[in-house]
Amino acid sequence: MKKIYSSGMAGYIIRKISVLLIVILPVIFNFACKKQPKCGCGKDVVFSLTNEPLSYNSLIYSEGGTNAYFMIGMDTYYFCNPGEMYPEYSKLRSGDQLLISGDVYWECNYLYSTSNYSYYNYYRVYQVQVKEMKAYLYGKK
Repeated sequence: MKKIYSSGMAGYIIRKISVLLIVILPVIFNFACKKQPKCGCGKDVVFSLTNEPLSYNSLIYSEGGTNAYFMIGMDTYYFCNPGEMYPEYSKLRSGDQLLISGDVYWECNYLYSTSNYSYYNYYRVYQVQVKEMKAYLYGKK
């Protein structure tokens, strides 16, 4: 008479296969955790603005230059360094076109509020470390 495998041996084989799948599946399908981007000025750069055209009227500075922001489309960009750029802003005239350059970072409150959702919503909120802000004269002297 042939000996039939006991349920103990079948359970052992199933456990071995399960452990093997638990080890191999994440490697194949990359179930690794995604790195949460760091927010705030000086952290992970999302992208850079290079001579981004902007109208003078869309740049909003608070009294004394303590806060500044602008919008491009539905996205809002808050200055990391409004006080540093306030003298440059003061040189501009109403109606000027300007060019802004700098590194862009996620704004922390926005990133935290969207952590349960995709942060690629209709609008985004960023912080920008402005490196240069100058009048774009496009032929004017």
